Amino acid sequence: MSRAQLCERPGEPLRLVERPVPEPGPGQVLLRVSACAVCRTDLHVVDGELASPGHAFVPGHEIVGTVLAAGAGADVRPGTRLGVPWLGWTCGHCEWCRSGRENLCPEARFTGWQIDGGYADHVLADHRYCFELPAGLDDVHAAPLLCAGLIGWRALKAAGAGRTLGLYGFGAAAHLIAQVAIWQGRRVLAFTRPGDAAARAFALGLGAAWAGDSDQPAPEPLDAAILFAPVGALVPRALAAVKPGGTVVCAGIHMSDIPAFPYARLWGERVVRSVANLTRRDALEFLALAPRVGLRVAAEALPLAAANAALGRLRRGEVAGALVLVT
Repeated sequence: MSRAQLCERPGEPLRLVERPVPEPGPGQVLLRVSACAVCRTDLHVVDGELASPGHAFVPGHEIVGTVLAAGAGADVRPGTRLGVPWLGWTCGHCEWCRSGRENLCPEARFTGWQIDGGYADHVLADHRYCFELPAGLDDVHAAPLLCAGLIGWRALKAAGAGRTLGLYGFGAAAHLIAQVAIWQGRRVLAFTRPGDAAARAFALGLGAAWAGDSDQPAPEPLDAAILFAPVGALVPRALAAVKPGGTVVCAGIHMSDIPAFPYARLWGERVVRSVANLTRRDALEFLALAPRVGLRVAAEALPLAAANAALGRLRRGEVAGALVLVT
């Protein structure tokens, strides 16, 4: 038997259940899950802020596990350590898939939402959407790379090559991508939840040049800003902080409404754009880069049974770095 934290109805606590170990179908691998990081997207899914898939499901999409078995067509050896990210399947033939933008595939299916995820002892995954992980990171510290790292990397690319970068919200994704940006030679300014002294200290300890409350004006003009906090009111604030020609990247899958703001905030060829999901190319790029950067991953391990408590801590903003469920 296999344990799993089941979301039966969005808005209700997860329920720990036992069910048979699944068998891999064609193209699938069966993984014994060792670690699954807890992501803000999990909150959006279990709280009902994203559309329900119409059935009970197991959350979790930052999965590290070991292959136990492979279905027909999945040429993966048992014992291989793999990571499973948010993007779990795409059609392969739509205009977005054919143009290298599979993250926008209208038929895409996502791990921990339409596909059962990693808050479990075992998980099935399409072998084409799994990735081998850097050898230098153990399972707990590798798990946050699979969404916090990958979405952060895609957002950083979308922000452009400007030297001065503002990060709004300093949690799992920002603490990883700040290190990448600093390694690239950029100057990072961290904008944290007002009054959160621990987050400011965390950012400064990782090399940020400045850290302050997100309701404060930026101390200097920014070339670009990335919003990891799902707070729409930060968009006009970030626009006010970036230089003409600068970009504001909204990196979350869900955000509260953006308030009206004067056109002058946008004028000067400033850009507001979103980042949606990830591509397999993003994963290959970032997982190859991570060992070169020497990322320090802040991760706290918790037992699978503590999934609801972990989500509650994330909901209340009590997490520095990432929480990781271990089995």
